[in-house]
Amino acid sequence: MSERPPEEGPAEDREERESLGDRIAASYGAQEGIRRDANGQIDVLHAVGGVRGLLEAVVPGALFLAIYLSSGSLALALIIAVGLALAASVLRLLQRGSVMQSFSGAVGVVICAVFARVSGQAIDYYVPGLWLNAAYLVGCGLSMALRWPFVGILLGFIRGEELNWRKQPARMRAYQWATGLFAGMFLLRLLVQLPLYLADNVAGIGIARIVMGVPLYALIIWWCWMISRPAATSSASRA
Repeated sequence: MSERPPEEGPAEDREERESLGDRIAASYGAQEGIRRDANGQIDVLHAVGGVRGLLEAVVPGALFLAIYLSSGSLALALIIAVGLALAASVLRLLQRGSVMQSFSGAVGVVICAVFARVSGQAIDYYVPGLWLNAAYLVGCGLSMALRWPFVGILLGFIRGEELNWRKQPARMRAYQWATGLFAGMFLLRLLVQLPLYLADNVAGIGIARIVMGVPLYALIIWWCWMISRPAATSSASRA
């Protein structure tokens, strides 16, 4: 009698699923710019694009504000901001960066510049950011209401949890809180920047946009990671 080949057992199934989960997490994390550092914590600097990404996100807007306030020339401020953003994007592309990574930042600057150029008002450079924050705020709220908190979808794959966290009440609560933090960031931006826009305060909204941009985003990313980590959830459950 010939022996039957050994059937694939639970251990093999689990290893295959874990391998698939790891591949998904790696792909998803690379796409979103999020990864862990050597200690297993979130790499916040990498999440904002590294030092280079930080500069590319901050410098065009800062130059637009500085040049407009010092010269009073909207055209000059827009030309320099857009030119710098496009130059940085082309340089990334020449260095074999992805097309999306290379031009995503420049597209945002160009859209802001179009709004300001069409209206002829420097303050309208900041209109797209207001609409974007409002859209993100609504998106966060909807994801929480539907019990699909977007931070859980993002960090769940990064951590290799995939979507299993949805079956665990403690993990669900943690990701709801983390998503609420993101919603709070978008709401805070609107509460600070919208009155400055309505008051036609170009200097105020420009400074607020810089301070509440990448620096605040990096802080919220780190905070979300910490309050939603499994160890924190386990400790809260035992308390």
